[in-house]
Amino acid sequence: MTSVKGRKLDARRVVVKVGTYTLSDAAGRLDRDQMRTLVRQIASQRKGGREMVLVSSGAIAAGVEVLELGERPRDIPTLQAASSVGQGLLVSLYARFFAEEGLKVGQVLFTQYDFAHRRQYLNARNTFRRLLDMGVVPLVNENDTVAVEEIRFGDNDRLAALVAVLVEADLLLMLSDTEGFFTADPKKHGDARIIREVERITPEILRLAGKAVEEHSSGGMAAKIDAASIAGAAGIGTVIAHGREPEVLERVLAGEPLGTYFRPAAKTLRGQKHWIAYGARPRGIIVIDKGAREALLRDGRSLLPAGVLECRGDFVAGDAVEVVDEEGRRIARGICGLSSAELELVKGLRSDEAACRLGEEECEEVIHRDYLVILDRGSG
Repeated sequence: MTSVKGRKLDARRVVVKVGTYTLSDAAGRLDRDQMRTLVRQIASQRKGGREMVLVSSGAIAAGVEVLELGERPRDIPTLQAASSVGQGLLVSLYARFFAEEGLKVGQVLFTQYDFAHRRQYLNARNTFRRLLDMGVVPLVNENDTVAVEEIRFGDNDRLAALVAVLVEADLLLMLSDTEGFFTADPKKHGDARIIREVERITPEILRLAGKAVEEHSSGGMAAKIDAASIAGAAGIGTVIAHGREPEVLERVLAGEPLGTYFRPAAKTLRGQKHWIAYGARPRGIIVIDKGAREALLRDGRSLLPAGVLECRGDFVAGDAVEVVDEEGRRIARGICGLSSAELELVKGLRSDEAACRLGEEECEEVIHRDYLVILDRGSG
């Protein structure tokens, strides 16, 4: 374990996320020299004994280059077509550069659907384990060619965080066109200062992140903070650093205080609980009363029919749902034991009344506490 100015890293398995800007030149085309430099750094770490996973943006930018479109398209079909063409170029370049270093890559494409379904999630985890055991560097991207709005990650930052959790990484390293997390947008405010370490993602940190969206990417600092929160909830630290900083991988992994380090949460979610909180896609919303809110937050109890005021959406037993209070504030996310139709019949009833209404000997909890995760953005 190394320590530099309080930063301690012991990263045996690392997920590296590379943004579009890091891979592009001033004209928005793929920068081959930069890609080769990045590959050399990853290969060096892999040969040194670390297991490395690369989550790379750039497929659409590569497609724009190949198709000679002049600019990034805005409509979904053309974006997907550009991704289809560009993904081939992106992978072929990575395969060539890694081969020069004596390493192989294995392409893994995801949509949100793959994380939202537990069986596919576990299958993906097994695939990663085998690739890493074989000494292969997994190359991950969103499957933009088939993803539509409701199943897209929206940015590769979130995808990288979910992959980090999936492979049980020790560190998520996000390489961008910024030196780290600042008190304000350094491109607009000359007096902005970098924050070297974030102990806890608080509402103030979220406010500082803002809503900035980069021209050639769908992320921005807010997306990176969200990713750090997802990773941190699973006990994984995150570093945001400039992708063109010389020898950035070696220096960060040696403990040098480059960029911004987001410490993992003190209380972590593991396995199924983390999947419920961040992987499973909610199919509906359950509105609860004040008594139920207190029972969940203060007493750690299951959600019973008596505390339900309203349910929204069409879902079946086993689907993920969000739980909100009467003010619309998110309280929890969980796996519902009843369908929306059944819940409509029993909401507000005592458990014995609910069982009678359903014609059962007893009524299951709406959400058992073992399948319920309290959501608190401030604790990430």
